[in-house]
Amino acid sequence: MMLSRAKPATGPAASSPAKDSSKKKKKLPKLEDYLTNRDYTGAITLLEFNRSSGKGSEEVDMWIAYCAFHLGEYKRAMEEFQSMSKRDGCHPDVWVNLACCNFFLGMYKESDEAAQKSPKSRLQNRLLFHLSHKFNDEKRLMHYHQNLQDIIEDQLSLASIHYLRSHYQEAIDIYKRILLDNRDYLALNVYVALCYYKLDYYDVSQEVLAVYLQHYPDSAIAINLKACNHFRLYNGKAAEQELKTLQEMASPSFTFAKELIKHNLVVFRGGEGALQVLPPLIDVIPEARLNLVIYYLRQDDVSEAYNLIKDLEPTTPQEYILKGVVNAALGQETGSREHLKIAQQYFQLVGGSASECDTIPGRQCMASCFFLLKQFEDVLIYFNSIKSYFYNDDTFNFNYTQAKAAVGNFKEAEEVALLVQNEKLKNDYTYLSWLARIYIMNNKARLAWELYLKMETSGESFSLLQLIANDCYKMGQFYYAAKAFDVLERLDPNPEYWEGKRGACVGVFQQIIAGREPRDTVREVVQLLRNTSNPQVEYITRTIKKWAKDNRISLS
Repeated sequence: MMLSRAKPATGPAASSPAKDSSKKKKKLPKLEDYLTNRDYTGAITLLEFNRSSGKGSEEVDMWIAYCAFHLGEYKRAMEEFQSMSKRDGCHPDVWVNLACCNFFLGMYKESDEAAQKSPKSRLQNRLLFHLSHKFNDEKRLMHYHQNLQDIIEDQLSLASIHYLRSHYQEAIDIYKRILLDNRDYLALNVYVALCYYKLDYYDVSQEVLAVYLQHYPDSAIAINLKACNHFRLYNGKAAEQELKTLQEMASPSFTFAKELIKHNLVVFRGGEGALQVLPPLIDVIPEARLNLVIYYLRQDDVSEAYNLIKDLEPTTPQEYILKGVVNAALGQETGSREHLKIAQQYFQLVGGSASECDTIPGRQCMASCFFLLKQFEDVLIYFNSIKSYFYNDDTFNFNYTQAKAAVGNFKEAEEVALLVQNEKLKNDYTYLSWLARIYIMNNKARLAWELYLKMETSGESFSLLQLIANDCYKMGQFYYAAKAFDVLERLDPNPEYWEGKRGACVGVFQQIIAGREPRDTVREVVQLLRNTSNPQVEYITRTIKKWAKDNRISLS
């Protein structure tokens, strides 16, 4: 706590130290003190004062660049090292340090060029090892991998490559092995927690992370990871609350992980502020591009989502899945079979991989693959295995409804369809058309008709009317078939609609005679027939009138 420094001196002993203070000379702060306390802002202030007062040297410049790097000011550190590199006989470490700055700025080509100019060292080998991964150069990666030694720095570098290549269990094994011999390396708990987070073990991640947070409760990285775990375990609000504590603790000059926190707040808030925050972070934070694609998909801007992801070479399951989703959405929107085929292949790649086949996303991928292939029996095998995790997920229930209805399981399809709460989905034509069909197949044609009545007149309402007319006719629910064909005929005087209405009206009449429809319905049947000016109308209505007269039913 810093309160004691601002607290006024009180009590009887307050005046006594003042007498001694004049005897003691004030100690000037030393660079070593700042560095030991990791006060890089203080260190850089002292170094710059020395440089501006004529005490500058290459060593001072090196320390200024070092402090800037550790403050996360990589651009400034890069400029310092660049300036030193132009001097004759510069320090040999300048090149590898410059390469590290370029690497952190995402300037991998420049980083590689600078690293190649530096003398061989373990740091140079580790940096080139990481650059090989960035360049996707497997042969070169293995070359630098062979040069790694069984020392902590090299093993940590290897663990980070495992992490970047989604080999999380291998990374955990290395971190745990190092922790066994070095219990005081508390930060490794954060790395282990990150790996467990990536493996979807959010509870375990929280437990491991707590070890570090007990000692460093103000760690930006640890609090951010805790917030991400809360997001997965609970919701965005709980996650945002965790980040608020970090923002309250941070001073105005605090810049470390600022972009990461801004990025994650967008995610926690369901995409709020995405267009302001995410575009500048593309290629800085790997997930920024993916989250912006997700934002565009949620806004139904499929073409923007596709433009953003089309050139991305997927390397992680999440990237493969998102490319599959975007291609599927674009294929369905434009009717492109090519995009649907690409989507199906991406889903199959993830769902069929050994590492993902038994995960929830892996099973979702296989279900999506079979969905696009219209193999709905197989879709249900995968959906049934994960349905308990998605009971309240509207998108899952929407797709589950379609699969169940497609195999003729209309009773269960209706139960699942009615779980959907999202208004946007409930007003989607695909949802409405499936629900109408399900109602009709479950002998609830009246509910299907009510769906149509709630719709505004449009091309979609006309299509729904056709579906209701034909499905009701097919299922022998002639009353609503007749009503639907009547509206269709008035909207479009197609002879086929008259034929459908005629058959449906005769069907209703038969059901009235058989006692399966109320006798009063006969009046409406006659009225529906009279809406058409066709010679056949008179013959049919004459027959109906005769029956009504014989059975003492008034048609007026």
